[in-house]
Amino acid sequence: MKEKYLQIIIVLFFLFGTILCSYSQSIENKGKKTHSPRKATIFSTIVPGLGQAYNKKYWKIPVIYAGIGAFAYLSIDNNNEFNRFKTAYKQRIDGETDEFYGILNDQALLNEMDRWRKFRDYCIVGGLVFYILQIVDANVDANLYDFDVSDDLSLRILPDFRSNYGYNTPTLELKIVKKF
Repeated sequence: MKEKYLQIIIVLFFLFGTILCSYSQSIENKGKKTHSPRKATIFSTIVPGLGQAYNKKYWKIPVIYAGIGAFAYLSIDNNNEFNRFKTAYKQRIDGETDEFYGILNDQALLNEMDRWRKFRDYCIVGGLVFYILQIVDANVDANLYDFDVSDDLSLRILPDFRSNYGYNTPTLELKIVKKF
């Protein structure tokens, strides 16, 4: 029964310590100018990479533009291939000769059109997903901008041997050290 109360006291101690520490940090941060996740999200939505610049993560900007450029290039290339097979199919329907005459039949032309259209659509969706992910990245980076990652963040539980208040028998205690 005593062990159960001891466990409850330890849990309450951790909970109270965490609440007290977060409250003291919020009081400290009241006067500070905070980094706005909203601004980073809006900047990154308007101009891709601007939110990362606001977060001072400049190395991400070339990655973002390379990704968007790659999806744009692949979309345009796949669209050109789709139009190539579409033009050949239209020429064949009109009774003209096309560049694939004697190589592909009508059904093969339709299959190739569908294939390149599907690739184009996947690249467009991939580009949109990449665009949304860079917005989310700017928001998450802005939320974690003021997060302290120093070496002082630790929690250690150490045994502590002390004499029992004037008695000669030593007792075992647990010492909890929490640094912020």
